Amino acid sequence: MAYQTIEVRKLTPVIGAEIGGVDLSKPLGNQQFQEVHDALMDNLVVFFRDQTMTIEQHKEFGRRFGKLHVHPNAPIEIPEHPEILVIKADEKSKHVAGEEWHSDVSCDVEPPMGSILHLTTVPPVGGDTLFANMYAAYEALSPAMRQFVEGLTATHDSSKAHYYRVKATDRDDIKFPNAEHPVVRTHPVTGRKACTSIAASPCASRSCAATRATRCWRCSTAISRRRSSSAASSGSPTRWRSGTTAAPSTTRCSTTTRTAATATA
Repeated sequence: MAYQTIEVRKLTPVIGAEIGGVDLSKPLGNQQFQEVHDALMDNLVVFFRDQTMTIEQHKEFGRRFGKLHVHPNAPIEIPEHPEILVIKADEKSKHVAGEEWHSDVSCDVEPPMGSILHLTTVPPVGGDTLFANMYAAYEALSPAMRQFVEGLTATHDSSKAHYYRVKATDRDDIKFPNAEHPVVRTHPVTGRKACTSIAASPCASRSCAATRATRCWRCSTAISRRRSSSAASSGSPTRWRSGTTAAPSTTRCSTTTRTAATATA
């Protein structure tokens, strides 16, 4: 794809690209934003290096993609900015955000189309994030397996994913939604099919035996993870440094992530 207002450098054959020529602290023109959006759809996760943004600028960039989302049960550490989810961890942390493969807030009936991470403090070593191409996970399945999983749904239960927050008292509006989503969905922009679930509990469709569904689920999940590992070994685009801004697209789960982060975003 040819771009006129940005520079795009692919990071692996499977997923990820760095975008240059963009200052996220300033409003993006319509053409430049459209090219950023197109690059995101094409590469599934994009990285902007050496960015300096205020919280308001961070939010303004997010609004270009749509209405901002407030996490249903995460702590709100900046009360005047509930849309900002602060991610931090150190050697004393009992839980680290993103320890398992996931698609952000898939417990919602209509999950967010994506997330925009802005890294401010990172460790000298480690703390990197893996991103998985769920188009590739679907395409790795045999034709028979594809046909079978397209008849399955999966329940995404936030009370299980965030069990350590169930008794939290720091929010009056805390919620633990759950939603049932098809295991395979068609992306509304690209028109491509992708596996949408990697850490959710499988729920067979009415025409499928639960035992068969569980076996199929384990198989498709294993394939998805192998594809993820393949992407990482090809040169994972996840080496964080201060000032990095990342925008993974999770619309209908075209990407999933796993983070071993000791970072503040």
